[in-house]
Amino acid sequence: MSTMKNGLKAGLKTTWSLGKIIFPITLLVTMLQFTPVLPFIIDLVAPVMGIFGLSGEAALPLVLGNALNLYAGIAGILSLELTVKEVFILAVMLSFSHNIFIETGVALKVGVRLWVVLVVRFGLAALSAILINWLWSGGGEIAQYGFSPETAAAPETWLGIFLLGLEKAGFGVLQLAMIVIPLMLMIQILKDRQYLQKISNMMGPLTRLIGVEKNTSLTLASGLIFGLAMGAGVMIQAVQEDGVSRKDATLAFIFLVACHAIVEDTLIFIPLGIPIWPLLLIRVITALALTIFVSYLWRRAEDNRKEVLST
Repeated sequence: MSTMKNGLKAGLKTTWSLGKIIFPITLLVTMLQFTPVLPFIIDLVAPVMGIFGLSGEAALPLVLGNALNLYAGIAGILSLELTVKEVFILAVMLSFSHNIFIETGVALKVGVRLWVVLVVRFGLAALSAILINWLWSGGGEIAQYGFSPETAAAPETWLGIFLLGLEKAGFGVLQLAMIVIPLMLMIQILKDRQYLQKISNMMGPLTRLIGVEKNTSLTLASGLIFGLAMGAGVMIQAVQEDGVSRKDATLAFIFLVACHAIVEDTLIFIPLGIPIWPLLLIRVITALALTIFVSYLWRRAEDNRKEVLST
């Protein structure tokens, strides 16, 4: 009973905290569409966004998502009329690169170098967008955002614009609550029943596959379940107490940059009307391939160094 109570409390608290970001951003962005400000910014960045298969206005959710978090980026998307392909590209880009300030701070705290974090995160976001735009010729239809109502005609008065913004913002927060509250209940169960440690103990095959020691498993488990920001405390404590080396911490972070908070960061994109299974597969495959490749290069460099020292 206490687990359900605490989980519900955490869900409502998280919804309130994130809703305070989503609601005003959605309202503001919706209203800005009817002013000269947003069109001016869109025209300015449109040529660059075209490289990624995006219209100029798609720069807004990218900036919001990277400066703040995924929820802010999604709030930006909810305020715009984009195609399914554009929304999917944005979802993949934001999955790799979001909340850059907080999550980079976590990486530095654990001992990962700044340039590694920035190159991996922004590099994956840019490369994935270019490849998806090149390989996928479909998705040209306008995305339908969950059960958010469609507007028959553009409002003609400032009051109408404001009411439209309130409507979009309200539906955005409501859909957020429908995902976050059950998620927080699940996380509370994992905490109270100590399933996180059990999951950590089962991750031996993954640690061997990506070339890190077994003591990195708790860091990987917390990042996979809670994310880089929400699981920061667990991750930092695991690195400090379990004696995780800088090499293993770096490899773990490279993996988690591409694939962290796999439940939350996948489910929150459902209201955007895009296929989420391809999104999840892209993250998992990219995380495995990139980490295994970097681990291989790291081992070769270490072996070469040993050969030089022995001669």
